[in-house]
Amino acid sequence: MRATAFLDIQPVRNGLGIVALKSFAPGAHICEIRGAVLTSDQVWDLWKDDPLAAANCFRLNAQQYISPRNMIGAYANHSCNPNVAVVALREWLVFKAIRPIERGCELTHDYATLLGDDDIWQMDCNCGEASCRATIARFSRLPHAVRRRYQAMGAIPDYILATLDSTPR
Repeated sequence: MRATAFLDIQPVRNGLGIVALKSFAPGAHICEIRGAVLTSDQVWDLWKDDPLAAANCFRLNAQQYISPRNMIGAYANHSCNPNVAVVALREWLVFKAIRPIERGCELTHDYATLLGDDDIWQMDCNCGEASCRATIARFSRLPHAVRRRYQAMGAIPDYILATLDSTPR
């Protein structure tokens, strides 16, 4: 299954993933993450019927998510040392390169960058990076240096940062 002219879905470390068919420079917008827009209540309902589809949802704003079912975003994998960030662009999200990406490399993002303090989801990590955190949870649980680095890159959506001020820790 070819995803776009510049991306492909291929076997990677943890199943299938998005692989670059060309190089990307830092700052490049690589592709849009599209799908059905769901409310948080709809995502909760999806957990009962299709947990994998629910886990693949991307937070779009404070109350909505994108469900990329059967689209490229469904193959996005986590890394504790990612090469893309998920950034808001109009009513969609995009993958933006945060470091050079060579042809043949898997695109990965840090799931914690889309998890606010109002999110309870977490997972055991198997990314294989030397910097692996073992458990992926909300943004505020990232090490301070990692949080600052992501914020300096513009890799944290405002709606995630807003949850840090509104939720007791």
